[in-house]
Amino acid sequence: MASVEARQTRRSGRDAKVYDVRFRDPDGRQRKRTFGKKGDADRFAATVEADKLRGQYIDHSDRTTVAEYARAWAAARPHRPTTARRVSGLIEVHIAGTRLGSRRVAAVRPSEIQAWASDRAQVLAPSTLRSLVSLLRSIYASAVLDRLAPSSPVVRIAFPRYERPRVVPLSVEQVRDLADAMSERHRALVITQAGLGLRIGELLALRVEDVDFLRRAVRIEWQFAPKARVRSEPKTPRSRRVIPLPQTVADALAGHIATHPPGSDGSIFSTQAGTRLTHHRYGSELFGAAVKKAGLPVGTTSHDLRHHYASVLLAAGESVVAIAERLGHENASLVLSTYGHLMPDSEERTRRAIDDAWCAIPAPLTAVTSR
Repeated sequence: MASVEARQTRRSGRDAKVYDVRFRDPDGRQRKRTFGKKGDADRFAATVEADKLRGQYIDHSDRTTVAEYARAWAAARPHRPTTARRVSGLIEVHIAGTRLGSRRVAAVRPSEIQAWASDRAQVLAPSTLRSLVSLLRSIYASAVLDRLAPSSPVVRIAFPRYERPRVVPLSVEQVRDLADAMSERHRALVITQAGLGLRIGELLALRVEDVDFLRRAVRIEWQFAPKARVRSEPKTPRSRRVIPLPQTVADALAGHIATHPPGSDGSIFSTQAGTRLTHHRYGSELFGAAVKKAGLPVGTTSHDLRHHYASVLLAAGESVVAIAERLGHENASLVLSTYGHLMPDSEERTRRAIDDAWCAIPAPLTAVTSR
């Protein structure tokens, strides 16, 4: 139990009485807080014992800063290498590199977090800002569990108004023009990515053994992360999937393999020297040059080929659940939020649904009045 002890001391050249509250923290360590008034000391002693019983004890003497705790939190997470680099970069630039980073974890107020988020909004894209705030929210959730903060100050954050632009998918003609703008060695890359809806890392990691021409299927089991030298598992469990192989893609792959043997690591797509293609070489240099040559909209990236794939399946009447599986998404909600406006004939279906419902109920008979 906490105890209160009075003792004499000198303050400003005069004798004064102070009150020491001695107690043990939940880890059994001896602690002491000093107060100038006995009432304050008694209230603290009662509060600290109650907090220990409720599991809400906070060590207010801890000097750990937000930046220090964020680094420790990130180091303990089972992040993939690419995720670890991204998280570390966000922490160093946008947390440690700001005034928030030097604040004690327990001392930060919600108003400070809002001010910090508003400041970061001036230099970050809306989606990146939300990811950054989500990261800080996770860090503080851990700090609360570690009893370094009584509660998380990352609450009710107001973000700048932002409306994500709707996806405008490439047409078949545009994808064909893009493929034609590529060199003969790299043309199959565009056709394969557009015809299978692959992420760039999945595309570059494809091996001959992953393509089953007989059963007309492609297994996605590996990816190349940016700047990685070896294959790694896809980003999520759902990313490991089997995709139906269209004949258009099968012909493109067969022709490419016959003309350009796989690389030294088994990759279908490789350089002339037999080494693997990098994200930068395909996604920036080759793809960017082809976009310009084909006259496609500025800002078109290889990810737009995934959008094209999804839009073609939607136009054909494929279900959003099946499309989510083909794309390797965790659930269909992302497909709906991203491509819902591309659902075909939605206006006519709306009209027909209401008309069919009303026509199914007989109209009431007109009352006949007698004279």
